[in-house]
Amino acid sequence: MKYLAIDYGTKRVGIATSDDGGTMAFPLRVIPNSKKLVEDITEICRLERIGTIIMGKSHNFKNEPNPLMRDIIPFAEALKKKTGLPVLFMTEVFSSQEAARVTGENSGNDASAAALVLQSYLDRANISGTKSPGEAKL
Repeated sequence: MKYLAIDYGTKRVGIATSDDGGTMAFPLRVIPNSKKLVEDITEICRLERIGTIIMGKSHNFKNEPNPLMRDIIPFAEALKKKTGLPVLFMTEVFSSQEAARVTGENSGNDASAAALVLQSYLDRANISGTKSPGEAKL
């Protein structure tokens, strides 16, 4: 099964996909966060033959939701409804900063951050032997 990961931002959204076997993550693209974001990602899911969507769960150091989660939750619910795909949350901490550290500051950092979140999910899933390694599901 192929996975898609989303690094949600108020201005830009990073998208990453896995290989068909669900073992490696690759940055795909960065798209603007617009009113047609759900439709844009739905089309990507169709074209890429995605089976599951992984979203970064943005929490602070006290493990409390960051203000951005107020936007992420309804977006994820709309995406699940529109695509009919499962939407899972993977805890992400500093994925954007790590992407910038690895690749340098560039326009693809959001997609690289999504790839880091997805690779973390895939690694956990492959180690545990399940493609749902205990993260929150919508």
